[in-house]
Amino acid sequence: MPRGMQKKGMIREQKMLYAAIQQFLEKGYERTTTAAIAKAAGMSPSSFFAAFESKEALLLRLVEEMFKSQFFHSEALLPDKGDPVFLYSIETSLQLHITEISEALRELYVAAYTLPTTAEYINVNTAKKLQQLFAEYLPDATEKDFYEMDLASCGITRNFMAKPCSMYFTIEDKISRYLSCCLTLYHVPEKKQLDTIDSILNMDLRTIAETLIKNTIARAEKGFESVGI
Repeated sequence: MPRGMQKKGMIREQKMLYAAIQQFLEKGYERTTTAAIAKAAGMSPSSFFAAFESKEALLLRLVEEMFKSQFFHSEALLPDKGDPVFLYSIETSLQLHITEISEALRELYVAAYTLPTTAEYINVNTAKKLQQLFAEYLPDATEKDFYEMDLASCGITRNFMAKPCSMYFTIEDKISRYLSCCLTLYHVPEKKQLDTIDSILNMDLRTIAETLIKNTIARAEKGFESVGI
């Protein structure tokens, strides 16, 4: 394909991604149509399918960017770069905080953990990361083992995301119970779990979560391909 056509296609894709983020945040994933995304991008409805095969395909592209950004910022928060349990706990707790920012974000994240292509992307890529993080506690587990365990932890993640916080189920309650379930699954000792959860609850992750979303929107506006993480 000539370079000019490649560049045109990339620009179209970036415009669609930025428009989609705006629409998802305003209407939620389910109520946003491909025609609405194309219109917000200043293009015809058919132009959407020149950039993406479907709305789910666009979401997959967005998930790739969001997960890349979250892991980068989670690692930047580590006081001790050698604590993989803390890294996992920050990254997952940030996602729980993000889904409490708005119902539109909750719906978007739940969709990402539910739809076939996005859920599989999360499972495959997270399983590789989990093997690096928890090999100390599960030395005999294979990549296949971690993939299968991740099917369980992603199910836990999705359900905790889907349940809104309330005065009877605070964000502190949610994070404590969630991390306890997942860290137990990966055989993290109880003392280590309690220390990690205590550290996480003493961090201002809500502010960081809001900043992550703002940064994602800003990066989409500039074009994901034209800026770094």
